[in-house]
Amino acid sequence: MIRTLFVLLFLGFYSASGQQSFVVEHVTVFNGTEILANQFVKVDNGIISEVSSNPLTAQTTIDGTGRFLMPALTNAHVHTWAAPQLQEAAQAGVLNLLDMHGMEPMQETMISLRDTPGNARLYRAGYAATTEGGHGTQYGFPIPTLSKPEDAAQWVADRVAAGVDYIKIIVEPWKATLDKATVAAIIKEAHKADKIAVVHVSRAQDAFDALSSGADGLVHIYNDEPLTAAQLDQLNEDANFFVIPTILTTVLIQPLYYNKTAEETAEIEARLLKEVKRLYDAGIPILAGTDPPNANINIGSDLYKELAFFAKAGLPIEAVLASATSLPADKFSLNNVGYIKEGFKADMLLLDKSPVEGVLNMNSIVKIWKEGVLITQE
Repeated sequence: MIRTLFVLLFLGFYSASGQQSFVVEHVTVFNGTEILANQFVKVDNGIISEVSSNPLTAQTTIDGTGRFLMPALTNAHVHTWAAPQLQEAAQAGVLNLLDMHGMEPMQETMISLRDTPGNARLYRAGYAATTEGGHGTQYGFPIPTLSKPEDAAQWVADRVAAGVDYIKIIVEPWKATLDKATVAAIIKEAHKADKIAVVHVSRAQDAFDALSSGADGLVHIYNDEPLTAAQLDQLNEDANFFVIPTILTTVLIQPLYYNKTAEETAEIEARLLKEVKRLYDAGIPILAGTDPPNANINIGSDLYKELAFFAKAGLPIEAVLASATSLPADKFSLNNVGYIKEGFKADMLLLDKSPVEGVLNMNSIVKIWKEGVLITQE
């Protein structure tokens, strides 16, 4: 009873503290799609109420002269194991986390913290789809597996009953793996349940097969060879999909797990960057995710390094910033986040330096708001 009362009082304080009205004035804004100079952004009751090039008034004004305002970030590929990770992410301005394989029962507590101050919101695939002995089964906790297309309907129904937000499928041939027909059946059942289906791949042919079967996105980029021109043309003609490349992970694991030399790793990185730019030029949305804790990647600020890879690949800065803000919000149907526009949640980052001048200026965050409430940075 006492714990319940404390939680209610705590949430009541959080709600009240979000009722403030303030304006960030004379600030450069990335609104989720474009960069606008000398803007005024007004927040009321945790919601962005107006964005204007004309002065706005409020109880409190914050001088944004020489600073950069943008939506808070989403890391579109993580693995979370404990609630403190939510706070770690929020401290880096990452207010949404998309978990791609974890223990469903344990995740319930973290899901319940979505609306609490100082914590990132967790969204999840729950258990990923894999076969017995396949990738994803080696982490020390039991998971339900599939062996044939006929298993798909019940497996997806179980994930939906567990409250997952989307379906994750693993196709990884270095271990036992799902066949093409079973992958297609899982995708079909996911769509019947109004869930998007995303796929882990490492080979271009598996990527092509999954996307040809209707997958909504890839959560890694294939790293054996590029898609052929004919494959890319066919996919663009028949499908609407996105790619979460996780370049940082792939680059870091080369010397750690595969004993690659610096020169070999650089060649792999260059090949990945070239393919990301090729996909972007073909009109395929590129989303940012880092796959922590693999390769000792943290769940927060290492996301900036993934954005730096996108910039290095040649993506324009608007696409780089959208990859971790508006695009994951759109593709994963995150509610009212990812933009600095009227009617959206006031999840915002104020930077002292502009990422237009260098993406790693993301490290200059001076204020983080979650639904209009300032997160205290430690």
